[in-house]
Amino acid sequence: MRKAFIVGALACLAVFFAVGGAGASTPGADVRLTNDCHPLAGCGAGYVSAYTLATGNDYTDATLDECTISRGRQNEPAVAVDPRDTSVLLGSSNDYCGVYNRGIAAGAVGPIWLGYYRSLNGGSSWTSSLVPGYPDDTSPYAALSQARTASAGDPVIAWDAHGRAFFGSETSGDPAGTAKTFGDEFVARFRNPDGPDAANTTKDGLEYYGTTVVAHGSSAPNLLGVFHDKTAIEADRTGGVCDGNVYFSWSRFNGNGVNSIYIVRSTDHGVTFSSPLKLSASNPELKDLQFPDISVTHNGHVYVTFRSFAASGQSTDAIYIVKSTNCGRTFSAPQQVTTFIPNDAQDQGAPEPVPTQAVSDDPQFGEEADAQSDVNRDCGDFADACTSGYTFFRRDTQVRSTADQLDASHAWIYMVYDATKPGTEAPTGTTYGTDGRGVGGQAGTFFLRYDGATGGHTAPAVIDDQATGHQVFPDISADGGVLHAIWWDSRNDTCYSVTRPIGNCADRTTVPSLDVYGAASTDAGTTWTGKTRITDVSTNPNYEQFDNRAVPFAGDYLWVTSLGSFAYTAWTDWRDTVQGTDPRESPEDEDATTADVKQCRTLSTIQTKKGPVSFWSGDLCPHDGGIDQNIYGDLAP
Repeated sequence: MRKAFIVGALACLAVFFAVGGAGASTPGADVRLTNDCHPLAGCGAGYVSAYTLATGNDYTDATLDECTISRGRQNEPAVAVDPRDTSVLLGSSNDYCGVYNRGIAAGAVGPIWLGYYRSLNGGSSWTSSLVPGYPDDTSPYAALSQARTASAGDPVIAWDAHGRAFFGSETSGDPAGTAKTFGDEFVARFRNPDGPDAANTTKDGLEYYGTTVVAHGSSAPNLLGVFHDKTAIEADRTGGVCDGNVYFSWSRFNGNGVNSIYIVRSTDHGVTFSSPLKLSASNPELKDLQFPDISVTHNGHVYVTFRSFAASGQSTDAIYIVKSTNCGRTFSAPQQVTTFIPNDAQDQGAPEPVPTQAVSDDPQFGEEADAQSDVNRDCGDFADACTSGYTFFRRDTQVRSTADQLDASHAWIYMVYDATKPGTEAPTGTTYGTDGRGVGGQAGTFFLRYDGATGGHTAPAVIDDQATGHQVFPDISADGGVLHAIWWDSRNDTCYSVTRPIGNCADRTTVPSLDVYGAASTDAGTTWTGKTRITDVSTNPNYEQFDNRAVPFAGDYLWVTSLGSFAYTAWTDWRDTVQGTDPRESPEDEDATTADVKQCRTLSTIQTKKGPVSFWSGDLCPHDGGIDQNIYGDLAP
């Protein structure tokens, strides 16, 4: 979840609709999960309280009212199909829709929170809401939440087999407005109000019944203490001795680059959780570990995969796995599965002066901090400027994994990860790179199958090997004998080059460049079919909508969920973003307004004892589309 913001400013101007051509898509029409615009604009019914959805009783507040009209930002989607009924899906995201809940003049002071999106028709349409417990929530549900923070994000979702759904989250920000960044982890739970295994499956995951904090950060300012992030969740649906257990994992950041993977489990349907267990304790040389994901096989065994970073002093970039054969009570030592060539976008930071601004365009929460260096993981304007002049969103190679809980014959773990394809690396000629500074490579979505019984695995192979385009943010799902994989793909990027960031042209302008592609396998990943473009339009991920309209942010993942041949995917999308100009850029910078978004600002000057001081207003038209980043979904191959 991006939470780092610096005071800055911009201005309002032209409209640009970010869509691309590049041929037809299948298998259905793209649908918005985030209906955060006025109903008269044709974006659905706005946002409805989760309490109202479950009880029929009217309730609203300033945050929900703002979400209904906000045209705000959402990223890092999660989506999960009910294993009892494929017409019922739940979704979530980092939802910024409420940040202007005290009015535009006050600036962006409201919460970033977990969305709660619900579909009863297989994803053809969605109702939008928020997970209860957010600041400003005074509904009867609010008292059921232990959350103590002003923001929540990194949503992950899992269902059990009895109509219960669980939303995991990283949370931070002090509601009192101090610089403390709590860095907690929580799990929110939903159930069928008619009880477990109720006949009416359309009520599955409908009734909120509490949030449990499973790990507390140190509450240090600016994320300098213990901070938990990079979440993963899974539930046991096997019907075996561990049935109904909920497992939740995350990365623990310590402010010094020594990050570890932790896990907790619940045996009472998410009401209480065990003490956090460090999964790398047996190998102290593993220092920087991120991106955990959890798999449960049919025999109830639990597996967690994660990635190491060689840049943090370890010997290599690699994927590791740990295993539990006792329902998550204890785990094996980490086993290295495979190494890879990373595809971690980075550049040399070259900060420029930050314009003074009266009020902020973003809530003042922090972000996980990098070690002190001149390395930028994303690039934009002002404090986010980079030597190369490119504008790009952050991304790192990460592993996603799953198992088919219905497969009684195997203990297979299916993994996908977005790494550099060997033989594609080349000098970039700039400070930009994906494998260290000045070296770029083509990212591909790799697949491998790991055998939990033997510890062996298939050779990593690219699912859909293309000569053009990067493949990033993959995900994989498997239940009922069919594998479904999805990823972001830039093969339709008209400015594609292995030496430049996604969507960046040689002259530093940006273009629509990303689509979601997918594929399916009915033979455990030996072959992949149905390789196709899922999105109806290409989208531009490099709009500067964050850090006071100075840098792009796409989140850290996409999501796919499935049961048998039914699969649904959700992604972050910018097709509704309105392009504009930035009046602080005088003269206009390298992107020539192609990465700037619509905003409206005034420049004021006051006289002080030291002379005149000028400052910009906050964005006076945030509802006009400049920050209209959305979550879309569609059926997947």
